[in-house]
Amino acid sequence: MPSFVIAEKCDGCKGGDKTACMYICPNDLMVLDPNQMKAYNQEPDQCWECFSCVKICPTQAIEVRGYADFVPLGSSIMPMMGTEDVMWTCKFRNGTIKRFKFPIRTTPEGMANAYTDLKGKDLESSLLSTEEADGYEMPRPKTAG
Repeated sequence: MPSFVIAEKCDGCKGGDKTACMYICPNDLMVLDPNQMKAYNQEPDQCWECFSCVKICPTQAIEVRGYADFVPLGSSIMPMMGTEDVMWTCKFRNGTIKRFKFPIRTTPEGMANAYTDLKGKDLESSLLSTEEADGYEMPRPKTAG
């Protein structure tokens, strides 16, 4: 289910020209209504339900209704950003509350390198990263026949 803004909680990030949810949305769906100074999802059908806007909202004004296989019907899930981690609060329809804490990625923006583990490998080679250049071939599975 797409993200939606609870208008009573949204303060438009205190009148800035770009709200936190506008900054973080990977699909540029969140916009600020200049008349009401409230954010909203301009195209809910395009929402990826990535929870980025929910996690970054300083007033907890954005929610995503989870799918039944992720969040049981009648329950809710709310992330709370801390300085070191994200605390997910799950409230089940029977009233049970569970909390889960996950660390925030500590790699500075723009500094992630997917090839760190491949140091010393020839990325231009036609070999797979697990194959050796000295002529060793991986054993192939035997075929029935």
